[in-house]
Amino acid sequence: MKNASEGNAGKAGPEIRVEEVSLRYETRGGVVEALADCSLTVPGGSFACLVGPSGCGKSTLLDVVAGLAPLQDGRIGIDKRPDGGPARLAVVFQKPALFPWKTVEGNIVFGLETQGIPRAERRERARRYIDLVGLNGFENAYPHELSGGMAQRVGIARALALQPDALLMDEPFAAVDAQTRALLQEELRRITAHSGMTVLFVTHDVSEAVYLGDTVFVMSKRPGRIIRTVSPSAEQRDRSSGAFARITSEIFDLLAHSAPSKATHGESA
Repeated sequence: MKNASEGNAGKAGPEIRVEEVSLRYETRGGVVEALADCSLTVPGGSFACLVGPSGCGKSTLLDVVAGLAPLQDGRIGIDKRPDGGPARLAVVFQKPALFPWKTVEGNIVFGLETQGIPRAERRERARRYIDLVGLNGFENAYPHELSGGMAQRVGIARALALQPDALLMDEPFAAVDAQTRALLQEELRRITAHSGMTVLFVTHDVSEAVYLGDTVFVMSKRPGRIIRTVSPSAEQRDRSSGAFARITSEIFDLLAHSAPSKATHGESA
């Protein structure tokens, strides 16, 4: 990837506030409480990671923030744009869900077409973000011709081409190999460090969360709530440091013994 996104350069993204959000759903076995009084704040322009045990409601919470799941109890607050309009959100899922009949460029411009962006600008943006994610030469390739990591880059480029104010990511690197994941992490960190976007990134990988996140929100077992907020220092985010090993170990231990206790709600590390 090249330099960071130009669309929001110099502009801080919106603050995202999750306030006492609870969510329940019906199953054949009865009512499942997925989230309980879940609260967090992602400062504008920062990169926040959400980590927790499998099934704790991480993805459900992201869906609520994105408006893809109903808000039953609590409140979601997302700051408006400077012009007073609603913040633009883009979502990157674990699987990129590309249109198989569209090329790389065609997939990236699809969202711009639905927004009524003129053709010349659509193509210019597509080429800019293809270059940004390192897919030059693959503009006319189809999804079946791409590796998993390349396909995920297309999904990221498609989201970035919308020039969102906030980027919501649901375990986007879970299905790629370790080497590709490390490369994508580094590239994503470089892009978002200069774009001004607010990022909320869901992962089950503690080391990924510590490396990427300005803030790491740790969730309890279901029903999910935030039990710890960690703000890693530069040394703690350095994978080669002992501080990185210690903080990831502390979070692993917390997850292993996590329980939905209001006494630890919002506690800072």
